[in-house]
Amino acid sequence: MPSLSPYRAELDYAYAPGAFPAMECLLHRPSVARRVLLHSKAEGAEAAEKLTDLARQLNIRVEIADKALARISGRENCFAAAVFGKFEDALAEARPHVVLHHPSDCGNVGTILRTALGFGVEDVALIRPCVDVFDPRTVRASMGSLFSLRVHTYNSFDAYQAEHPHRALYPFMLDGSRSLPEVLAEPLPPRWTLVFGNEGSGLPPVFSQMGQPVRIPSNQRVDSLNLSIAAAIGIYGFAQKGGL
Repeated sequence: MPSLSPYRAELDYAYAPGAFPAMECLLHRPSVARRVLLHSKAEGAEAAEKLTDLARQLNIRVEIADKALARISGRENCFAAAVFGKFEDALAEARPHVVLHHPSDCGNVGTILRTALGFGVEDVALIRPCVDVFDPRTVRASMGSLFSLRVHTYNSFDAYQAEHPHRALYPFMLDGSRSLPEVLAEPLPPRWTLVFGNEGSGLPPVFSQMGQPVRIPSNQRVDSLNLSIAAAIGIYGFAQKGGL
């Protein structure tokens, strides 16, 4: 591999900055791991030793790379990272899905990936234009959950539906919606998909004609919830109802 440069979307590899995300990469996607980078200040630390031991067991190169870590992370206090090849999975048809339509914030997407995994939803689709799921900011915000999920990026929602045509859709929006408690009071179909829109604009009106729109009831003292919080509430509710 050539010398490491700051992340760019056109690269065929990406970075998992931080000891924990790097460890998650090695534990759950060892086949894509290419290198482990450590800062000289991390030598002797317990997390660095665990990461180094696992990398050696997997025959993955470990190197001290202070400057490269600062360059690829944009932070002075990044003490470890994994370099990994990009990957993409097919979504499991029989499992619940979360679809993120045009999300624009890396932190939100990473947090939603971590939340989905925590509540047992392991299949996530992103619809372009959207955040780059391999941007190190996304990977770090997910705390490495990306490596335990099946994630696929589609050029359009139509492309997602063409691949997964027989699913019950639950777009989270106001138009034509029923409240989350109302929806969850009824039996869930075996194959369901939760759809969340862009942080600023939400879902386009056409989604009100797709499946059963859902809203999260509030006391109206705020105009809307942050995307990652709304997704967490929705995923938790459906996961509990679905026995995940």
